[in-house]
Amino acid sequence: MITSSSNDKAKYVRKLQNQKSVRHDERRLVLEGVRLVEEVVRVSLIPTLVFYTQTLAEEGRGKALIATLRGLGAPCTLVSDAVMEDCSDTVTPQGILAVLPFPDIAPPKPVTFVLIVDRLRDPGNLGTMLRTALAAGVEQVLLAPGTVDFSNPKVVRSAMGAHFCLPIADADWDAIAEAVSECDVWLAAASGAKRYTEVDWTRPTALVVGSEAHGAGEKARSLARGGISIPIRPIVESLNAAVAAAVILFEAARQRGLPASNSA
Repeated sequence: MITSSSNDKAKYVRKLQNQKSVRHDERRLVLEGVRLVEEVVRVSLIPTLVFYTQTLAEEGRGKALIATLRGLGAPCTLVSDAVMEDCSDTVTPQGILAVLPFPDIAPPKPVTFVLIVDRLRDPGNLGTMLRTALAAGVEQVLLAPGTVDFSNPKVVRSAMGAHFCLPIADADWDAIAEAVSECDVWLAAASGAKRYTEVDWTRPTALVVGSEAHGAGEKARSLARGGISIPIRPIVESLNAAVAAAVILFEAARQRGLPASNSA
């Protein structure tokens, strides 16, 4: 059992939690909680490090999860509650965290449904947007310069496993333009002249969503063929960026014939 926060493994986990540069140099992200780690197992990914507490190991679901991880060959290390708390990014740790290599998922070729996120700074919003994109059938997410890091622990928690199934990449605007060169690019904007329901989403299409505070930047605007908007009551100035993305993406999913699900 690791009982000291000065242990090298514990210090490594804290660096991954706190430093974007370390996460990207190591190409590792940290997952916390039973549900997220179970999702790792479900998609057959193998963590490079797992920390768990005795309390979790004595609970049926946790005990089964640790046994499965060990069966996959994941190195599982028992840690004290104090070490787990010190290594956790959450207020109330669930007793398990895992370090995982950045998933390497290639988009389809040709790509026909892309989400471009421009300068969104809130981790929770980005995580929600990634989860929504996966649910709506988006084939690739491109994060423009100035957007919050996709490996940020709060993004990872909010995305709830989208990182394991969805191609996500940081990209400059030249790379973004090349990636969507065969797509109709539409910019979500409160002043957009076209209603989101009037777009033909069955065509190869990319949607740009900007930050709530400042909207999309000039490079995003120059790439788009036009702006699209969601009709809302005048008393409300705008929608949350993740909510607006969800409304538009699921209209696209409806048009594209996304198979129905029993989950809501």
